[in-house]
Amino acid sequence: MPEPDGRGATLLEDLPEEIIDNILVRLPSKDVGRCRVVNASWRNATSTPEFMLRHHRRQPSLPIIDGRGMAAHHILLGRIALGAGALWPFLPGAKHRDEIRLRGACDGLLAVSRGSRSYLCNPVIRKQALLPQPEDMIGTGQDIESKIIGFYQHHPTGELRVLWISKHLHAYNLYILTVGCDRPRHVELRTASSSTMEDKPLNVLFRSGHFPIVDHGNLHWHPDVTGIQGQLIVFDTEAESFRWMRFPTQLCYNLKLFSMKGSLAVSGSSCCTYTVVDVWVMQDYQAEVWAFKYHIDLSVVESSRQLCLTSFENEKERKPPLDSMVKWINDMDVLNECELLIMCSRKQVLRCGVDGKFLGMVNIGESNGMELTQLRIEESIVPLLYHAMQGEEEPFSSEHV
Repeated sequence: MPEPDGRGATLLEDLPEEIIDNILVRLPSKDVGRCRVVNASWRNATSTPEFMLRHHRRQPSLPIIDGRGMAAHHILLGRIALGAGALWPFLPGAKHRDEIRLRGACDGLLAVSRGSRSYLCNPVIRKQALLPQPEDMIGTGQDIESKIIGFYQHHPTGELRVLWISKHLHAYNLYILTVGCDRPRHVELRTASSSTMEDKPLNVLFRSGHFPIVDHGNLHWHPDVTGIQGQLIVFDTEAESFRWMRFPTQLCYNLKLFSMKGSLAVSGSSCCTYTVVDVWVMQDYQAEVWAFKYHIDLSVVESSRQLCLTSFENEKERKPPLDSMVKWINDMDVLNECELLIMCSRKQVLRCGVDGKFLGMVNIGESNGMELTQLRIEESIVPLLYHAMQGEEEPFSSEHV
């Protein structure tokens, strides 16, 4: 045992740098921050771009729940999905929290908006940067609206990019901002499709509340609009054009688009039975061929749950069946390769296996209208490329916990 004279710290510092580095890179982000305060050599070792990138790549990809502007706001499921925690800048008591809207997540960063302004935020180091606006938004009146519809990584270059729509009366414009640049560039709208709906994508996406799903480097949305049946909107991030993609015609109700094992997936039902869903996964992206993957029935999950409850001898109260909490399955996401998440109330998310086995409930607090966003986040201690605007009022609370 080390003596209480500080020799323990000296012994630790005497370890080879490679071993210390391997220890530090495995620490949670908060602990890395603590190490920077304790020891100058650790601060230097953990502040290099190489270390911060390696640390970021080791972080698990975790789903985000959106409170849709209500009290609970955005909640991050815990590392083993047994709890949840609020993400900065949506912490209770945070400055302007009720005015902030989540617009996207990529590479450990959140894209958010507050009023007419948009920001990139790093929820780990609690820093934000104001994003430059499209040209037609600068110095104009209130009749021009804008909205971020995508935040993604451009695979050929590795750049982070923001996809932006502006609307003036009935005219729409598309912009792309490369993170680190001082101005978004205008993109001429092109729709690569034989469909007669070439003018639809921007109109639909501006009104949509869905976040895009990334597959093969492209962005995908389910339109969820009357008159557009059996098709997804696709934005090709290399060609910078829109097209339409077919999805399984067997699914007609409760459609939800998400990613499963790195592939595009869609859940839904073939009839108006809201407690049963089928999951289809993209089998051949180029040919737009889908394959049936899983069948989820709440009655099967409930049977598994009751069996699990009876295994506890001290269980005094029989908990209500799942179908008393889950009226329908219309909000689903994937936690990992074997587990699904199903929103079942304003306070809880159901965890079940792809085989229908009950795995537990996650308490998420309470809010009116929680939504599984299909967005993921991996913690990052990498600084933002932008710097906060000088002389501007701090838009969010920057206090560290």
